[in-house]
Amino acid sequence: MEIWGGIECTINRVKNQYFDQLDYQGHYKRKGDLKLVCDLGIKKIRYPVLWEKHQPEEDSIINWAATASSLDYLKERNVEVIAGLVHHGCGPAFVEVMEDSFAEGLAAYAEKVALKFPWINYYTPVNEPLTTARFSALYGIWYPHKGDNASFFKMLVNECKATVLAMLAIRKVNPAAQLVQTEDLGKIHSTAVLKYQADFENQRRWLSIDLLCGYVNETHPLWNFMLDSGLKKSDLEFFITHPMPPDILGFNYYITSERFLDENTALYPAHSHGGNGVHGYADIEAVRTSQVNIDGPQKLLKAAWERYHLPMAITEAHLHCGREDQLRWLQYIWNESRQLKNTGVNLVGVTAWSLFGAYGWNELLTTANGSYEAGAFDVQSGMPRPTALTKQIKGLAGQLSFHHPVLDCPGWWGRQSRIIYGGGNALKPAPPVYRNCKPVLIIGAAGTLGKAFVKLCEERSIYYKTLTRSQLNLADPMAIEKIIKDHQPWAIINAAGFVRVDDAEFEHESCYLSNTTGPANLALSCRKHGVKLLTFSSDFVFDGKKQACYVERDEVNPLNVYGRSKAKAEQQVLLHDPNALIIRTSAFFSPWDTHNFVYHITHALNKGKPIKVANDVFISPTYVPDLVNISLDFLIDDAHGIWHVANDGVLSWSELAKEVASRGAYNPACLQSVPVNEIGFPAIRPAFSALKSDKGIVMPTLGDALSRYFNAVGV
Repeated sequence: MEIWGGIECTINRVKNQYFDQLDYQGHYKRKGDLKLVCDLGIKKIRYPVLWEKHQPEEDSIINWAATASSLDYLKERNVEVIAGLVHHGCGPAFVEVMEDSFAEGLAAYAEKVALKFPWINYYTPVNEPLTTARFSALYGIWYPHKGDNASFFKMLVNECKATVLAMLAIRKVNPAAQLVQTEDLGKIHSTAVLKYQADFENQRRWLSIDLLCGYVNETHPLWNFMLDSGLKKSDLEFFITHPMPPDILGFNYYITSERFLDENTALYPAHSHGGNGVHGYADIEAVRTSQVNIDGPQKLLKAAWERYHLPMAITEAHLHCGREDQLRWLQYIWNESRQLKNTGVNLVGVTAWSLFGAYGWNELLTTANGSYEAGAFDVQSGMPRPTALTKQIKGLAGQLSFHHPVLDCPGWWGRQSRIIYGGGNALKPAPPVYRNCKPVLIIGAAGTLGKAFVKLCEERSIYYKTLTRSQLNLADPMAIEKIIKDHQPWAIINAAGFVRVDDAEFEHESCYLSNTTGPANLALSCRKHGVKLLTFSSDFVFDGKKQACYVERDEVNPLNVYGRSKAKAEQQVLLHDPNALIIRTSAFFSPWDTHNFVYHITHALNKGKPIKVANDVFISPTYVPDLVNISLDFLIDDAHGIWHVANDGVLSWSELAKEVASRGAYNPACLQSVPVNEIGFPAIRPAFSALKSDKGIVMPTLGDALSRYFNAVGV
C-alpha cells in the first residue's frame, strides 16, 4: 500500500464569484512547492489541471506553461499524477452545469489535456460529484444554488455523464488512462423513527459510483424515485449503455462524514435543524453523540469493497485540529487501511491530503480566503514551513523511521470529550489510558502559563507531568539530570521564571537565577538527553526605538533587569541547545487566572476604583489559550530558534483598558489615561514593544481574542 499526496485545489463558484484555493495558498507563485512534495517520498499526487483555471473563456487559447512546468517536474521525479479537471466546481462561466454544455465542454477540455500530456495515466474528471451536487443543487450553498431533489439528481447525472465523456475523450488519446473516481465515504445513523430517512440517504451515498458502473437500472432502489423527481429514462439509460467503472475507487473519509439524525430537535443547536417534509430533525456529526458509535473507515471501506470489488484508495486523509490529532488521524486512517488490506481487500493507497493546507472550509468555501488550516506544510508566511506531518509522511513512505510520542495517546474522536450530545442508551467511549507514553514535563505548573499548559494538554490528550518550583531547583544541574532520568520526558516546557518586572530591579540575583541560569541548565541537559526544550522570552528584550512591530531578526537591547535576564537566557539556551524552541510573547491575559492586566482592569471597573493606565506604551496583548495552543503545535513540529507569538493588534495599555471596558459594558470613568512616567514604575518600559512574526505565524486578532476571553469568563 502506497502513501500518496494531494493539494486542496477547489475552484468553486458562489453566485458569480469563483474561489480558488491554490491562489489563496500561493501555490501559483512558488517554484519550490513540488520539490517539497516530491521529497516526501509519495508515489502519486492528486494534482489540479482545472478547467476553470485554464479555460475561463470559450475558445480561448490555453496557456499551459506553468502547469506543464509543474507536471514535467513531477514526471522527472517519478511521481505519478492523478489529474483533477473539476474540483467542487461547476465549470467555466460559458457552460451550465445543469445542461449538456457542461458534459460536452468537459469532454472537449479533457481531450486537450490528454493531447498536451499524453503520459498522464490517471484522471479524476469530476471530484466528489455526489457531494458537489448536494452542496450546489440540494443545499444551495454553491452555484447553481438550487434546493430540490430534481435539481440535485439533474446535476449529479450531468456530472457523471461528464465523467464518462471525459474519459472516452482521454482514452482516444491514451487508451491506458485510468479513472480514479473520488467520493465522500460517509454513512447516516439515526433514531428508530428516522430509519427510513437514513436508509434512503445510505442508498443515495453510492449513487455516483452506481451510475458510473452501470448499476442503475429498473431494479435499483432509487430508479423510480429519480424518475418521479424529473429525470428522463434516457438520462439513466445512458450509463447502462456507456458504463465507466472506476479503475480505482477513491474515498474521502472525514470525521464529519458520518451523520446522525434525531427528531428531538430541542436537544441540538438551531443550525443543525432541518427536515424532509414529513419529519423535522437535527443533522449532527455522529461522533458527537452518545447514541451511536461511528462505523469508521475500515468498516465503511469493507462495505464499498463488498458492493463493487474494485481497487480502492483513501484519496483524502485530513483533519483540522491540533497538530497531535492531525498526526493521530493520518496514522489512524493508515492503520485502518492496512488492517483492511491484510484481509485481502485491494486497497492501493492512502492520500495525505491538503499538503499546503486549506482556506475557508469552516464556512464551506462561501467567502474569499477564509480561515486557514495547515497541512503537511504551513504556508501562512508565504513560504511553506514543514509541520510534523512531513516526517510522518516520510515515515509512511519508508524514507525514515518515525514515531512521535503523541501517537501513543488517543485522538479526540476516541475520547470521552468527543460527546457533546447525550440521550438514549449512552455508548460511552473508554477514558484515555496512557500506557508506555512518554510525557511532556511542565515546569512551573502553578503559574499562569503552567496552568494553561496543564489545561490544554488535558484537552488535547497530550500526556504530561508537572513540577512546581519547590519540586525542582533549576539552578541545580544535578536536579535537572535526575528529573529527566526519573520521568523520561520527550519534551520539557519551562513555564517557570521570575515575572515581577519591577521587583527584578532590586532582586537581580533571584531574577537571573530563574530567568537565565535555570533555562541554560535545562538546555544543557535537554541537548545531552535528546529532549525537546520549550522556554519563553519577552518583548522586554527590545528598547522600543523601532516604533514598528519587532520581528525575530531584530536586535535586542533591553532597558531593564528583567529584559536583560531574558535576553541573556536566549543567548545561553541557543548556545547550549540549538534545537531549543524559544517563544517571545507580550502582555498575555488568560481566562483561567487573575494575574493579568485584563483581569485587574475588569476588577477595578467592577469596583469603580480609579486606576492609572499608560497611554504612551504600546504592546501586542496575547491571549494565553492562543499562545499555548500554537506553542504546543510548534513543540510537536520540532520547531527551533526564536519565534514571536502574539495576537494581531497593537495598542497602548490605555487603549486596551478602554477596549476591555467597552466589551465588558463597564463604565470607563475610573480609567485614568496618563504617561507611563506618572505611574512611577521602578523598571523602565520600552515605549513600543509590539511583536510580529516574519516566520509564518498568523495569530487571531486581538478583537477576536477579547471576544473569546469575555465569553470564557462569562461577561
